[in-house]
Amino acid sequence: MQVSEAWLRELINPPIGTEQLVEQLTMAGLEVDALQPVAAEFSGVVVGEVISTEQHPNADKLKVCQVNVGQAEPLQIVCGAGNVRPGLKIPAALIGAVLPGDFKIKESKLRGELSFGMLCSEKELGLASSSDGLMELPADAPVGSDIRDYLTLNDHVIELGLTPNRADCLSVEGVAREVAVLNKLAFQLISVTPVSIAHQETLEIRIESSDACPVYLGRLIKGVNPGAATPMWMQERLRRSGIRSLSPVVDVTNYVLLELGQPLHAFDAAKLSAPIVVRNSRDGESLNLLNDQTMQLDGDALVIADQNQALALAGVMGGSASAVSDTTQDIFLECAFFSPRSIAGKARKFGLHTDSSHRFERGVDFTLQHRAIERATQLIVEIAGGSAGPVNAAISQEQLPTRPPVKLRRQRIEKVLGISLANDEVTDLFQGLGMQVAEHTEGWHITPPGFRFDIAIEEDLLEEIGRIVGYNNLPSSSLLMRSELGKAPEATLPLARLQDCLVDRGYQEAITYSFVDETIQQAIAPDDEFIRLQNPISSELAVMRTTLWCGLLNAAIYNVNRQQTRVRLFESGLRFVRQRGETQQQKMLAGLALGSAHAEQWGEKTRNIDFFDVKADVETLLALSGRGLSFRPAQHPALHPGQTAEIIDADVNVVGLIGMLHPNLEKQLGFDSPVFLFELAEGAILQRAVPKFAPLSKFPSVRRDMALIVRQQVSANDIINCITGSREASVRDVSIFDIYQGKGIEEGFKSVALSLVLQDFNQTLTDSEIDAIFRRLLEKMTAELNARLRD
Repeated sequence: MQVSEAWLRELINPPIGTEQLVEQLTMAGLEVDALQPVAAEFSGVVVGEVISTEQHPNADKLKVCQVNVGQAEPLQIVCGAGNVRPGLKIPAALIGAVLPGDFKIKESKLRGELSFGMLCSEKELGLASSSDGLMELPADAPVGSDIRDYLTLNDHVIELGLTPNRADCLSVEGVAREVAVLNKLAFQLISVTPVSIAHQETLEIRIESSDACPVYLGRLIKGVNPGAATPMWMQERLRRSGIRSLSPVVDVTNYVLLELGQPLHAFDAAKLSAPIVVRNSRDGESLNLLNDQTMQLDGDALVIADQNQALALAGVMGGSASAVSDTTQDIFLECAFFSPRSIAGKARKFGLHTDSSHRFERGVDFTLQHRAIERATQLIVEIAGGSAGPVNAAISQEQLPTRPPVKLRRQRIEKVLGISLANDEVTDLFQGLGMQVAEHTEGWHITPPGFRFDIAIEEDLLEEIGRIVGYNNLPSSSLLMRSELGKAPEATLPLARLQDCLVDRGYQEAITYSFVDETIQQAIAPDDEFIRLQNPISSELAVMRTTLWCGLLNAAIYNVNRQQTRVRLFESGLRFVRQRGETQQQKMLAGLALGSAHAEQWGEKTRNIDFFDVKADVETLLALSGRGLSFRPAQHPALHPGQTAEIIDADVNVVGLIGMLHPNLEKQLGFDSPVFLFELAEGAILQRAVPKFAPLSKFPSVRRDMALIVRQQVSANDIINCITGSREASVRDVSIFDIYQGKGIEEGFKSVALSLVLQDFNQTLTDSEIDAIFRRLLEKMTAELNARLRD
C-alpha cells in the first residue's frame, strides 16, 4: 500500500515531521517498508503557455516557440517535441534551472536559433521513466507558478508493508484514522454528499449466491462526457499510489478504492442486457478479462453476468466485453461486498492478483458500499458530467457478517500490559479506532466496526491498547531467575557453529591431551619455546603443546595403523606459548586431513586430497565470520615449503596457518600419503562482521571479462585486492575464472582471466563509462602489479 504523505495530511495533519510520522506508523504495527520523494530534485521550472510556434529554418524536426512564463516578455524556446502547439500549457525550465541529474539550463543556440530555456517532458522532470512528448498541463494551470508547488511535488510516498489482518489500512482514510488515534486528534470521515437524482432508470439486480455476495449496489449514470479528462490532482494521487491514469470513470473507481478502501467497477451500460446477476460460473463458461486473458471457468468461480454472458470475475477483474471505452456515454456503476471466503484463492487460481482481490480477500467494510458509490458518483459527475439515477440495492441481511461485542476486563490490562489506564482513556482509544464502547462493572464491552475483521477476542483488544500506547512505552521488568543468562552478542560467532561446519564437511572432532611428547613437539615446532612439566606422567606427556597439530598427528597415526586410509579430524582447545617471559593460553581450532578426496564411489575416480581441497574447507570456515581473511605464501618448518600459506586479517596480522606436512616429517612419522594441516586462532575467526542491509540497485549490472599477464609470484588475492582497493564504486564483484601457463605465455609469467560485475545505484552505466573504469583499473594494476592485457 502506497500512501501520499500530502494526501494523508489533508485528512489528518499531526504536528510531527515526516520521519517521526514514519516511525510512529511502524511502531503501531503498520510497518513502513520505504519512504521516497514523489519527484526527483529540480528547481527553476514554472508553468508555461505556448503562444505560437514556427518551423525552425534550419531543422525539420525543431520548432521555434514563443512561451509565456509569467514574465514581461515571452521567451523564445526551441523545442523538438511532436506535441508542442499554441495554447498548450507545459513545464518550462528557465535559464538557471537545474533538472534531475544536475542538468543545468543555460542560454543556447540550436541550429542558429537562440533558445532561452527548455520545455520539459515527464521523464525530464523525473516524474516518469519514459514519455512520448511534453508534459501537458490542464488549461487552468496558472502561468508562471512553480511547477513543484502547482503539482505538490514536495511530497513523499510512504510504502506500508501491511500484514493480512490490517485490511482496514488499505486506504488513505484507514491510515488517517490510525494517525489520528496515535496523536490523540479528532478524526472526521471524508465528507460524501449524495448527488441529486436526475432520472429514475435502473437495471434489475438478482443475487443467486447471497452467501458469497450479501450486498450488491448498482447505479445507472447517463450522458457522461467521453472526452473529459481526469484532473491533474487526481492523476498525481493515483501515480503516487502506483496506479496509472486511464480515463475519468476508471480513474474515479481506482481513486475511491485508494481513498476509502472499497473496490468498484464501471460497466458500459450499452453493452449490458439486464438483469445483472451475481451467480456461480457454469462449467466451461469463458470470460475474456480486461488484461486480454481468456479464462475457462468452472462452477466454483463467482461472476457478475447479464442474461447473455459472464461480465466480470467477481471481486477480481472486469471483462473486456462490457468495459468502459472512449465512446462510452452511459455507465452502470457497481459497488458490492463479497465475503472473504468466496474470493480467497480465486485470483491466485487463475494467476491473477489485483487491487480488488487483495482487499476482498482480507475483508472490506460491509457497511461502506452506500457511502462509496455516492462518493464515486459525486466525482464522476463533477469530472465527466452525466445524470445519476437512483441506487438499486440487493442486500441479504441474514448473510452479512456479525460483529458481536468483545469483553475487555480492566484487570487484564494491568496484568498483561503492566499499565493502568483511566476509563475515559480506554473509551477514547477504542472510539478513536471506530469501535462502540459500553462500560460494565468489570471493564467494557467493545463492538468492533465493519472494517475490523481481526477483532474477535479479548487478546485482540489488549493488542490494540499495546500498539496505540506504544510497545516502547510499556514498562519492562526482569524475570526472577536464580542464574544469570549468558550474553550472545551478534558479532560473536558460536564455536559450535564452526564445529558443525567441519562435521558437515566430513571431519570428526578429536579431543587430545594438552601434554605431548617432547620429540614430536620439537619436530613440529622447533622454534617455539615450550613448557616442560616438572613431574610428567610419562615421557610421552612431558611438555605442554604449542600447537594442536601434535595431538592430531598422533590421532591420525593411530587411525592409519588400524587400516583407516581416509582421515578427517579437527580439535578446538588451548595451546601454551611463552611470550615475553610469560605463559599464555591461546584458544585454537586445528584440523588434519589425509587420504582420498571423496569416499570410494562409482561416479568419480579416486584421487588423493590436495592443498586446495583443505583450503576450501578453511575458506568455508572463514566465510562464516565474513571478515575478509585472506591467504599469502609462507614458510614453516613442519610444512612443505611450496604448499604453505599464512591466513591474515585486514590488518595483516597472522591468525592461522595451512599447508602440507613436510615430506621428511611425513616419512619420519610413518605416513604413506600426504597429510594436510591447518590451525586458526579462535579469537580471530569467532569475531564476525555483523551483516548489514544494503539496498539493491534498480539499474542493470554489466559483466566484463579481461585477461592479464602477470608474473608467476603475483597471487590471485593480489589482483583482487588491487581492484577492490581502488575507489571505483561501481565495481560490485571480482572473480577469477581461469589461470593459464604454457604455450604463448612467457616463462615466469601466467595469464589470469577475471570477470568484473559493474553496477551503479544512480544510473545505467554507458559503454564509455565502463571503458573508463576498465582503463583506470588497468592503469592501477600496471602500476602496482606490473600487469598487462593479454593479446
